[in-house]
Amino acid sequence: MSVFSVLGGALSQAADLIEPLFGASATAAAIILFTLCVRAALHPLARAAARGEKARAAHAPRVAELRRKYAKDPERLREATAALYAETGTSPLAGCLPALLQLPVFFLMYHLFTNDGSGLLGHTLLGAPLGGHWSQALADGGPFGPHGLVYLALLVLAAAVAFWNYRRARTTMARSAEGGTAADGAVPGLGGMLKVMPLLSFGTLISVAVLPLAAALYLVTTTAWTACERALLHRGGGADRTPEKEIAAQARTAG
Repeated sequence: MSVFSVLGGALSQAADLIEPLFGASATAAAIILFTLCVRAALHPLARAAARGEKARAAHAPRVAELRRKYAKDPERLREATAALYAETGTSPLAGCLPALLQLPVFFLMYHLFTNDGSGLLGHTLLGAPLGGHWSQALADGGPFGPHGLVYLALLVLAAAVAFWNYRRARTTMARSAEGGTAADGAVPGLGGMLKVMPLLSFGTLISVAVLPLAAALYLVTTTAWTACERALLHRGGGADRTPEKEIAAQARTAG
């Protein structure tokens, strides 16, 4: 028995259980519940990643000093910064693991709703087939048709979450730059990648437009969770939380 059949069977059973509440959209609701369960299971990793990010911010003055000291020696700067991260047990890639662990789940969902053998392609969300695409909804009633409105709602939600993530990422990057926590000294090329990453938030919009509805539903749900999760985990470390304040807070806690 393949993992696809196991997951498909689990979704079908979950949909049967909640069908009295959600009717024909029970499978779509099961996908949302499944996504929430996956994210809840990954939450301890997200908390650890958040602690790593805060610890890295707390050592920003030391990173800034290294950047000034080795401004004309990039190789020595990379070595010194990497040594600092190793000494403090932090990483410039803190926060990536939860996102990477979600990739297999996404590909499982994509396979389930693009493979006729899954038996789930006929299920719907408010009448829109979970295996269908936005282009099909546009051809069948236009953007404001019964199926088009489902995609429109997802696009609006995805846009709101993407804009919020974009602004938060830009604020975090600006704060890191001011504090000297830019990671390109430790990982070659990472600084340029981090400049592009805020724009990747809007990739969800493209995904909703081109992926099957079920996969789009999974993506919108997981990105919304990410936005809420980061807001909660960093609620004490907003834009006004400088590295100096972080160190002072840790000193008070230790005392």
